Parts: sequence; C-alpha cells; structure tokens
Amino acid sequence: MSGAGVKILFVCLGNICRSPTAEGVFRAIAARELPEVALTVDSAGTAGYHVGEPPDGRTCAAALRRGYDLSGLRARVVEPRDFEAFDLILAMDRQNLETLRRRAPAAARARLRLLLEFAPQSGLQEVPDPYYGGVNGFEQVLDLVEAASLGLCAAVRRGEWAP
Repeated sequence: MSGAGVKILFVCLGNICRSPTAEGVFRAIAARELPEVALTVDSAGTAGYHVGEPPDGRTCAAALRRGYDLSGLRARVVEPRDFEAFDLILAMDRQNLETLRRRAPAAARARLRLLLEFAPQSGLQEVPDPYYGGVNGFEQVLDLVEAASLGLCAAVRRGEWAP
C-alpha cells in the first residue's frame, strides 16, 4: 500500500457528533497505524442544521479526554462532488446510508458503506446518535469509532477496503 492515497468521508446527520468524531479519531489512529499511506479524511452531514458550527461540546470534551482534538472541525453538508472525490463514504447508520444512496450517482453507490462494517466484533451495525442522550453515549461512540478505525486501517493495509 506504500505511497498510495485513500480518500475517506465519514457521514452522519448533522456533522456535529458522530462523523466529526470518526474523522478526528480515524485521522489520529491512521497517522500511527498507516504512516506510509497518503490519506484524505473529512466528514459531513446529510442535513444542513449545523453548517459552519464546531462539533457538539460534549463530543469535543469526550474526544479530548482520549487525546483527540476536534476543535478545528466545522460542520458541512455532503455535496454532489463528494461522491466523485472520495474513494469510500462511510455512514454512521442505515438512515444516512439510505439518504446517501438516494443522492449518489449510480457509479458511486458501491463506495457507500456503514462504518461499523469495519468493527464486526462490536455486534452492532450502526453508531448510535448520542445527541439527545447522556455522557455515556459519547463514550460509546468513541469506543465504536476507535474499533472501526483500527479495522479500517487493517483493511486499508490489506487492500480490502475498496468496493
């Protein structure tokens, strides 16, 4: 995989909890696990509720407790060009995956997957939205995203990430 580049987009609904967590965590873990791979990592939401805003304060606090700084991230909406620009677009849940499938050109649909496909040991298929819950939800998101990030790094290393 040496020298190859991979472009990954993480997607949730508003781009202030799950997908920025995935962006920041994956970027940090990949820097350690895949230093030889040129990665482009970004996140976006399927809805424009929070465009331009930083991640939710609870998201930032939970991430920072584990050493991930998300303060520089800003919410944005998935744009039509994203379907061509990214090699892999990973949704946090089925609802957002379906939204992406409806919006994506036919040629890009194979690049759409659920993030937790890379963490089968979690026993879950979806990263639950912590927005309306308590602090434990943000910790669970981090646990799931860390596991999926390690799995995704292993898949990239093996060349088994692509559709």
